[in-house]
Amino acid sequence: MTYAFYSDGAEKILRGDLSVSERTAVMSVRASLEEDPTPNHARRLPDADPLSESYAIDLLPEQTGGRGITIVYRHAQALDAALILWLIAGP
Repeated sequence: MTYAFYSDGAEKILRGDLSVSERTAVMSVRASLEEDPTPNHARRLPDADPLSESYAIDLLPEQTGGRGITIVYRHAQALDAALILWLIAGP
């Protein structure tokens, strides 16, 4: 099992700027990252750190019940942990 955490910035957005349905969708992704930190639907992003890999997962408005949201996170296999860096919500 991988541990998944929110950065301070992501936590602030999660608690203050998202609707209940959007928050639920994001929290569902966080929970799924604990089971599989590199799912097939995650987009690999460039990463300057050789000890980690960065990914983005896009949630469509149909999945969130609101706006589209992109979840950007970094996975460190050696630590068996994922850090959700940013939550980017559409208009």
